[in-house]
Amino acid sequence: MDAKERGLAIVGPLTLSSLTALGETFSLTMRETRGMGFLDRLLRRPPRLHVAHDSVTGAGDNRPVVVLVHGIASSSVAFDNLVPLLEPDYRCIAIDLLGFGQSPIPEHARYTLDEHTAALRRTIRSLRLRRPFTLVGHSLGSLISARYAARRPAEVDHLVMVGPPVYLPPAAMGDPADRASMGLYFAAYQFLRTNREFTTRAADVLASIAPIEDVLEVSPRNWTPFVLSLENAIESQTSLADLADVTAPIDIVHGTLDPFIAPGGLKIVSQLRKVTMTRVSGMDHLIRPKLAREVERVIREHG
Repeated sequence: MDAKERGLAIVGPLTLSSLTALGETFSLTMRETRGMGFLDRLLRRPPRLHVAHDSVTGAGDNRPVVVLVHGIASSSVAFDNLVPLLEPDYRCIAIDLLGFGQSPIPEHARYTLDEHTAALRRTIRSLRLRRPFTLVGHSLGSLISARYAARRPAEVDHLVMVGPPVYLPPAAMGDPADRASMGLYFAAYQFLRTNREFTTRAADVLASIAPIEDVLEVSPRNWTPFVLSLENAIESQTSLADLADVTAPIDIVHGTLDPFIAPGGLKIVSQLRKVTMTRVSGMDHLIRPKLAREVERVIREHG
């Protein structure tokens, strides 16, 4: 055997062995990469929210559907005065928001409007609704509902916003009074976010006198969802743009004594063609019986 043959004899097996090992390594690496990609997608997948109430009576339930989305630091009990008014004729579905009620509190969530909306979308999709529905949002839930209706126009045939905290940057307000008022809201929310002891104590006092049991909770359990939802969803909202993109009719219902209503914001929203405003005398931010009856009315009038 000459040198060339001996070289091929030695290099050949080594090359084949090396290629085989390389191929196995590459195959393993690809499997791991695909697995990591799947895991990454799984970890990033929006969580399914807790459906606190669903009055479906079975597969043949053909009643129109009303999906209810509550506000910040609350849960689906916010709609306790509304659901009984609707249920004889509507299938009511109440969903706890991401981080609140009995819904998940993801470790890395930022609680932006997009994250809230994505989790709501996954939950509604799991219900396999067969036709467009009325979407009712209260407080923060109204902002999430507006984003949902703007992004999923084929699914929502009527948007109802109850006590919507529609805020714009103070500099965008032409009226000096509206500009000053808007600035106060942002300052107040920043104070609440950065003064945990004051905020939790105040929430406990308000919860103790609220007419709806467990309607308000700011506790160690949901402090992070509260703070981040306030900062990344309410204070950083672009609800005016969302409402402009909504194709369904929009009803806005709020109390005349609602402290979270910014008149300057609603003044601009009211100029949109598809928006109908209803002001309920003597009502605050909670959905008390009188406010609930007005929400029922606008839902029924839509059909």
